[in-house]
Amino acid sequence: MSKTVLITGCSRGLGLELAYQYARDGHRVHACAREPGRSEALLALVANYPEQISLHGLDVTSDSQIKALDRALGDERIDLLIHNAGCYGPRGVSLGEWERESWRQVFEVNTLSPLLLTQTLLWRVASSPGGSIAFISSIMGSLAENAGGGSLYYRSSKAALNQAAKTLAEDLRERGICVVALHPGWVKTDMGGESALLTPEESVSGLRQLLDRLSLRQSGRFFHVEGQEIPW
Repeated sequence: MSKTVLITGCSRGLGLELAYQYARDGHRVHACAREPGRSEALLALVANYPEQISLHGLDVTSDSQIKALDRALGDERIDLLIHNAGCYGPRGVSLGEWERESWRQVFEVNTLSPLLLTQTLLWRVASSPGGSIAFISSIMGSLAENAGGGSLYYRSSKAALNQAAKTLAEDLRERGICVVALHPGWVKTDMGGESALLTPEESVSGLRQLLDRLSLRQSGRFFHVEGQEIPW
């Protein structure tokens, strides 16, 4: 059955591949990107699937753009909301080099923005039978799996996102909305680099196996792209 899927961060990498795979398979896709006109790959994708994809300019850190997106969607429901937009922040920042503004910016993108976007679009997800919300997180946000340290800006933002996802899952369970956090693996993207183990196609194929069978039984859990549950 065809779904309506809204995806953030679609200009490249995982977001672009998510938009492609859902459109290819006949789903209705709202593809959001901060500057969509600067992504030739995204524009080409929309040209190839004009009936499936609607393109939206969205800086997830902008409250006014979030409200504009909500208006642009009219009365359309959302069956699956995928929060993919994210940033790593400055690399190689160690104790003694932490800086408030850079850290805050990582939290703005990775933690606050997906939650505030969820707040605005929640009524659309709630209007869908079996509506679901997926946060693309990272195993680096797992407290139990942190054996290496480092990358504090990114780790802390994803740990906070994980806590929020778990809390939302409990808050929304009675409304029948499934909420999960997903680790996409180490992916060959601008963030993951060329040494990564998975291509975006491989990662998204694995993520979709999880997303396509979401139900309230999975809500409030954190899953690896390969299917196993990750401890918080």
